Amino acid sequence: MATIINGKELAKKIRMQLKDEVDILKQKGIQPKLAVIMIGNDKASEVYVRNKSKACNEIGINFEEFLLPEQTKREELLSLITKLNNRDDIHGILLQSPIPKHLDIREAFNTIDYRKDVDGFHPINVGKLAIGEECFVSCTPAGVMKMLEEYQIDTQGKQAVVIGRSNIVGKPLAQCLLNKNATITICHSKTQEIEEVTKKADILIAALGKPKFITADMVKEGAVVIDVGINRNEEGKLVGDVDFESVEKVASYITPVPGGVGPMTVAMLMSNVVTAAKNTMNS
Repeated sequence: MATIINGKELAKKIRMQLKDEVDILKQKGIQPKLAVIMIGNDKASEVYVRNKSKACNEIGINFEEFLLPEQTKREELLSLITKLNNRDDIHGILLQSPIPKHLDIREAFNTIDYRKDVDGFHPINVGKLAIGEECFVSCTPAGVMKMLEEYQIDTQGKQAVVIGRSNIVGKPLAQCLLNKNATITICHSKTQEIEEVTKKADILIAALGKPKFITADMVKEGAVVIDVGINRNEEGKLVGDVDFESVEKVASYITPVPGGVGPMTVAMLMSNVVTAAKNTMNS
């Protein structure tokens, strides 16, 4: 039976460490602050924003929310981002996705000052990650890497398969693993005979958004399985992209859903905000 990677506990440990770091920053006259922009009233986004504000409160990070109506114009959004870029009291800016269809999310992300881009989506941060420079890394991939580190799972020379090629998870995660000397394969919706590829993985990461897609027969004996998926099944229960019950029997390590990668994403966002605040001391 696999060892369960407990993201909830690890996230708690990280938040405690961050709380101490924030206390030290406050003594130096720096109060870390996150600005969150939310457009429209997407129910799932409201839950995510609530979780982020709760985490900020717990750690001692100030939190300012900007709730914009569904019909917000492009100019209004970009003008707000520019104002926040210019505010010295704000260290991190987060634009909660999804945003209404008439707005261009890439343009909005690109307008955020890369030094305040705590989500790691700005092309400068993406580029720095690609060439192995210090930068803000997208929070979910950063959380996955932290879990591997905490459980002393060696990536060097290992075959790592990432299923999913999104700009938010799949691509940056592949880059993070590559930077840690893993041999990377990315699978996606056009990959043929995907189980032939997944069965070779020492580390298998599912981030494709299909409930219970990965079954035991797709997993190599003793593989490390990380489940990034968050889906609701017919009963409304949260399930991952991995069929946990069957895969747990063949894997060496596995993350549960919920309680795996999810809490780590928020913890790494908090970590990025604290880093952004620290960076202002050196600039």
